[in-house]
Amino acid sequence: MSKKITIVGINYYPEDSAIGLYTTQKAEYLVRQGFDVTVITGFPYYPQWEIREDYKKKSYLLKEYINGVTVLRSKQYVPSNPTFSKRILHLISFTCGNFINLFKVSKPDIIISIVPFTTSVLLGWFLKLRYKSRLWVHIQDFEFDAAIDSGLLNGNTKRIFKSLLWVEKKLLNKADVVSTISYGMINKLNSKTNTTSYYLTNWIDVSLFDDIQNRHPYLKSSKFKILYSGNIGAKQDWKFFIDFVNQLNNMDNIEVIVVGEGAEKGKIVEELKQFNFVKHFNLVPFEELPVLLSSADVHVLFQKKDVIDTVMPSKLLGMMASGKPSIVTGNIESEVATVLRESNGGYYFDGTNLEDIIGCLNNLRNNNDLSISIGTNAKKYVQEKFSQKEVLDKFVKELVR
Repeated sequence: MSKKITIVGINYYPEDSAIGLYTTQKAEYLVRQGFDVTVITGFPYYPQWEIREDYKKKSYLLKEYINGVTVLRSKQYVPSNPTFSKRILHLISFTCGNFINLFKVSKPDIIISIVPFTTSVLLGWFLKLRYKSRLWVHIQDFEFDAAIDSGLLNGNTKRIFKSLLWVEKKLLNKADVVSTISYGMINKLNSKTNTTSYYLTNWIDVSLFDDIQNRHPYLKSSKFKILYSGNIGAKQDWKFFIDFVNQLNNMDNIEVIVVGEGAEKGKIVEELKQFNFVKHFNLVPFEELPVLLSSADVHVLFQKKDVIDTVMPSKLLGMMASGKPSIVTGNIESEVATVLRESNGGYYFDGTNLEDIIGCLNNLRNNNDLSISIGTNAKKYVQEKFSQKEVLDKFVKELVR
């Protein structure tokens, strides 16, 4: 069995949400299976877009041992206002700094490069060339496609990103295996490269949501609580969210709670101040997340409908594991729509008709049995399809084939 693994990716512990959480859990799971794991990463900064206070004064290159994992860090540039040009500098600083760390690892049997960033694949390829190791690329987010589809780019910038798709394709062809997190993304992946593909979904430990009796302090009221928890970024449809909240203005006994941080936080929180029934809090630690999600009456996730199969929101699994119904918008052909349809664990809309969503919300408010039934369906579905142990056990078997 191959025993030495090097993982390359910008997000890692103590980041405890999104990609950082999954990469950390993957690395620590491999250690528990007997692997020698080294992670090459950046300094923790996400989703606040600021290096954590306890890391700011640490040296530019840092070596740590965390739960059996050797962690090599390079301090990357992190912009507080991540514009296009500043994001490029962010990417370059991570890549150049960690080129140094490549020379600090002994020969790995397997290299796992986590995307984003695509330059993590470049770093992984350099290691592959040096040591003749096997390169596995795992795509959490098609970063270039997502940027184009989300409407973040235009003009020359969009043309630059389309040229980067060519670079992405070349790098993916250097890998031995490329995995990604949804079947829709597998289809997109197969249009980009002939490299062997593997379905490696995100996962959830549903047992963390069992036997929760207390409400989270953020959601203690007796009102009907609508929760959004996650990144406040450009991939979500915040204009639609504001319009949605505006429609709730005349409803009694309603509370909207937004728990999140991200590049769009300042602007969105300022817009929400006009609504006295809306509250915002920063993200909670991972260990508090099950209680937070389970304290809601309904979850909402409004995605831009132009984005299809470039992202599979990991937050959806937590929403469903909480045993509460979800209302989601986005492209009707997306993987998320399929999951909600198969599970009968929530409602999916194309984001063009607010009246339908308000009607759905009122049905849930007025029919507690319906809410319980939908929530039960959701939790059962993720337990069967996205169990952490089952997903990672299959991954390990594929890894060492």
